[in-house]
Amino acid sequence: MDRLHRVGVIVWIVGACSDPDRAMDSGRVDMDSAITVDATGARDAQSPDGASANDAASPTDAATRDADKANDARVDASEVSPEGWRLVWSDEFDGNTIDSTKWQHEINCWGGGNNEQQCYVDDAKNSFVRDGALHLVALADNPSGAIGGPDNNQSVVTRPYSSARLNSRNRGDFRYGRIEARLTLPHGQGLWPAFWMLPTDSVYGGWAASGEIDIMEAVNLGDGENRVYGTLHYGGQWPNNVHTGDDFTANDNVWQNAHLYAVEWQEGEVRWFVDDVHYQTQTEWHTNAAAFPAPFNQAFHILLNVAVGGQWPGPPNSETTFPQEMIVDYVRVYECAANPSTGVGCGTSSS
Repeated sequence: MDRLHRVGVIVWIVGACSDPDRAMDSGRVDMDSAITVDATGARDAQSPDGASANDAASPTDAATRDADKANDARVDASEVSPEGWRLVWSDEFDGNTIDSTKWQHEINCWGGGNNEQQCYVDDAKNSFVRDGALHLVALADNPSGAIGGPDNNQSVVTRPYSSARLNSRNRGDFRYGRIEARLTLPHGQGLWPAFWMLPTDSVYGGWAASGEIDIMEAVNLGDGENRVYGTLHYGGQWPNNVHTGDDFTANDNVWQNAHLYAVEWQEGEVRWFVDDVHYQTQTEWHTNAAAFPAPFNQAFHILLNVAVGGQWPGPPNSETTFPQEMIVDYVRVYECAANPSTGVGCGTSSS
């Protein structure tokens, strides 16, 4: 997610600084041994005044989320769906705290290598669980903190915005399967929400030699802009990396209504979906360090965040309002029951 982006589809050559520290994370785990946990973390999930930065969700919103969860045929871990998927990991956000056995906060003011303008913080005003959903909130509150980043720079800076970025590294790491989340997105110039994956062990080198899977990104949503993007990053270590992808436009506003974003990832193939509409397949990529299907043959973990500003969306303008939030109804990961080690034989054919 962190890098100079583009307008258009299929192939873009990256020539600007990306997020090399992401590819330095270490971890483990194949889908065959994906960790499933159900303990509850102890972090306070409410903002100081007991409410979110945005208006409270209505009972109807909460009831709709509950009904959608109950009606999803893929959610039963004891059964295999008609498409061949078996649930192995999920967070339904049904409690009142962020589950620290599944998620950890990233804390820095680095800007992701893209000149983003937020500090990522671990604060109840920016990330909390309420009414059956995770809320990630961007605020215009001039936070201060250490730069952090790949060099762990401890110099303290002040940024215009605070936000939240969560990852499942060493708490949920997966190779192959279906990875999905039901999201309502923030909108406005300068807003950059993302649902994506990074390698847990960067065995092929720094970003993006070990890969990146962007399940969903969007920028500057609002009147006239309703696209979401799915992208792969690979090749060599920055600046010798490339990315390929496509975009999708929903029939209704993705910042006003929840949509289901997913990839089906198997050995040698990744497919993208919005509300189970299959809009893109990729079967060609490379890394300078190993033969195909590397780098997308290792364990990856999940990230959820709302960035503000940066080289792709540009900064917020006078019409951008805060707070802005991404609402996450659930995150679910499935393995291909017939062949967990490769993921082949489940879901939607590339044809």
